[in-house]
Amino acid sequence: MQESGKINLKGLTRQELAGHLAGIGKERYRADQIIRWLYRQRVSEIARMSNLSRSFREHLQEVACISQIECLREQLAQDGTRKFLFQLNDGHTIETVLIGDKSRLTLCLSTQVGCRMGCSFCLTGKSGFERDLKAAEIVDQVLQVADIIDPGGSSRGVLTNIVLMGMGEPLDNLEEVIKALEILKYDNGLQFSSRRITLSTCGLAPKIIELGQRMEVSLAISLNAADDALRSRLMPVNRRHNLAALMAACRSFPYTKHRLVTFEYILFAGLNDSLDDARRLVKLIGSFPTKINLIPFNEHPELPFKKPQQKQITDFLEYLQSHNLTVMTRRSKGADISAACGQLREAGIEKSQ
Repeated sequence: MQESGKINLKGLTRQELAGHLAGIGKERYRADQIIRWLYRQRVSEIARMSNLSRSFREHLQEVACISQIECLREQLAQDGTRKFLFQLNDGHTIETVLIGDKSRLTLCLSTQVGCRMGCSFCLTGKSGFERDLKAAEIVDQVLQVADIIDPGGSSRGVLTNIVLMGMGEPLDNLEEVIKALEILKYDNGLQFSSRRITLSTCGLAPKIIELGQRMEVSLAISLNAADDALRSRLMPVNRRHNLAALMAACRSFPYTKHRLVTFEYILFAGLNDSLDDARRLVKLIGSFPTKINLIPFNEHPELPFKKPQQKQITDFLEYLQSHNLTVMTRRSKGADISAACGQLREAGIEKSQ
């Protein structure tokens, strides 16, 4: 829990932390010492930072704290996916998903309580929007899961990848997300490289440009339609930032040969899964160097959409491949515990027990 009125050490960047320490007459290198304790040793108490003097620790305890979110529940899917329900200090809850795939162990982080984007196929948005997460709450999802799956370990434990694809739109909370990404990448902390962090957005075009200017990270775009009329029906964000604006923003993003922009395309039966839809997608992408993830819709009783038949999925995939696009079908995981794409939502404490 975070103590009222105190500085939350877990939510500070190195520069912010060094600035606070300088204000009490401490050297800048003390910031790196504290960062190592927070993120490499995963300590939750200032008193355990044993290479700081006793008087320094006592002073820190008076003015600062180390916040923690609380795991209320863990669910295990048949495919091994694990979903965690965390309670925040104000009582709100968020969900975080751990996905195993061959040699990877990927953690899917939430960035908001709820979401205000209103995508018609997403349960998170149907729960409404409550608030943005602070950087400390984003980072603490990593620390708490690392403690659960690798107790007593250091740094991030056995986690290999991070995706910001959970509850909320990351670019709608850009400042706190940038801070969290900076913290996740510290060499003397959690040590995630840019290639191992992917941010997924519904298409806030101006924020995509800003993200590319401020942070090196992999980018995924939730596309789902290749014409403005259908995309605006599915995703209201397209009425503000249409496909032309979105593609222009993607072309401005600093991608590399090893870190292409990924387009995620959810396939809905009878809606966007025809060969005409595939042709429109090929025309939209053109020669832009990208990867395409086809995601057959994860059906849910609260949503009206259906998953296409396998032939429709295969035909769509093969058409894209025949036009020299790099494309794969992504098998969603955790659907039996509502941990798949678009199924995360805030759960009241009474529902979690």
